Amino acid sequence: MHGQYLKGDIGTVAGSEKMGEKMRKPIEANLNSNAQSHKCCEELTGHTQKNKQLIAEFASLDSTDPEFVTHLVDRILAAAQDYSASDVHLQPFANGLEVLFRIDGVLQPIATFASEIAPNIVARLKVRSELLTYRTDIPQEGRIRAETSTSTNSNEASSSNRPDVEMRVSTFPTLHGERAVVRLFAGSDRFRQIEDLGLPADIAVGLADLLEKPAGAILATGPAGSGKTTTIYACLRELADNCKDSSERNKIRRNIVSLEDPVEVAIDGVSQSQIGERADLDLATALRFLMRQDPEVIMVGEIRDPETAEAALRASLTGHLLLTTFHAGSAAEAVGRLLDMGIEPYLLRSGLLAILSQRLARRLCRCHRTVSEAVDTLGVSLEEVSVPVGCEACHQTGFRERFVLAEMLVPDRTEVGSAIISRLEATEIERLAVAAGMITQWQRGVEAVAAGLTSVCEIRRVLGVSRCTNIHDEG
Repeated sequence: MHGQYLKGDIGTVAGSEKMGEKMRKPIEANLNSNAQSHKCCEELTGHTQKNKQLIAEFASLDSTDPEFVTHLVDRILAAAQDYSASDVHLQPFANGLEVLFRIDGVLQPIATFASEIAPNIVARLKVRSELLTYRTDIPQEGRIRAETSTSTNSNEASSSNRPDVEMRVSTFPTLHGERAVVRLFAGSDRFRQIEDLGLPADIAVGLADLLEKPAGAILATGPAGSGKTTTIYACLRELADNCKDSSERNKIRRNIVSLEDPVEVAIDGVSQSQIGERADLDLATALRFLMRQDPEVIMVGEIRDPETAEAALRASLTGHLLLTTFHAGSAAEAVGRLLDMGIEPYLLRSGLLAILSQRLARRLCRCHRTVSEAVDTLGVSLEEVSVPVGCEACHQTGFRERFVLAEMLVPDRTEVGSAIISRLEATEIERLAVAAGMITQWQRGVEAVAAGLTSVCEIRRVLGVSRCTNIHDEG
């Protein structure tokens, strides 16, 4: 009874004439990974051999085996690592459970399982992450400790070479059952230092220099999934590594501490504390207590409210180097948001060392092609641009891996600092920062398109059509 709880049949696409027959057969997998393609991209079609093999492995599992769900969940998690996915989504609906992988920042549908085993799949994840399996009516968060996920059948050999990956599990009750999302921290070893992040050279050098400062605040900003925490962790490792051998003259031991909710990756040399509702302690209150621990470098996981923002910036004015993250669309918008939260302008001007704003854009696969006919080039004069095509290597998406679009605003420059004190609009602060030498994410994106690293539609997807239009109009 292989594949009893998987719906549809291998290699077919939803909407075929045999839909009735499909729903009675073992497997239904949406192998079309191109649903996220932007209209200005080429139509990407085709099923990859890797996808077909994965679906075949799901179908080969014996549903009568008492360990069926255990093997199935292990295979899903192992496949997510093989696909270099950052997240696994398990979305329940009326007739089943859809599994999606977020690959290079875009959700890709993988498979659909029958509703009969949907609760068991989520329950198994809850067991692995030490959550309460009998509570399905409340949100829960847990962690799957770093260990190689075991695979089944043909992948047992390859799983032995798979690196340990820390995973964070979040469950949430919905109309059709519990929804689960697994965040994989597979890149923590790849992006250990600032030089590994792929930041523009001017920003990487500037950021490393700022970490030598004894006091001040460095903010990493951007939307969810833009790599802010990865950047801050790389900065922490840089600081911790510089303290490991304090016997050298140029290396001075510093007390490095963090307040996080939750702790995503453990870092040697950093005293990390997890703050949450269970501890009955918020970030702002914990930060005030932590100041009595004689810290020199403080990392606050995220600024979420005015109290945390003010406490963090005041710490940066009292001889502490502070690293934190903040949700904002650009470096200038971060200043505007903090002012809107009631933070006094003098705290921003005096406390901030820099605001690093970043986005992650997908890099074109080698299968891309160049076109020179009339195309949308973001309002910039370009003779030719590259467009995605799709192949086995990129799972028919036309893109493979991502790179950073970043900008860094330094408030201590006279005009920018004065604009903050005067509470000027974000657009004016950005204009002054550009005049002072800041290269915006938009400019980095145009350069990437001109160099053939990515496509026009990808830059619009990442930066937003409205923002692109506004910046072009201002130019």
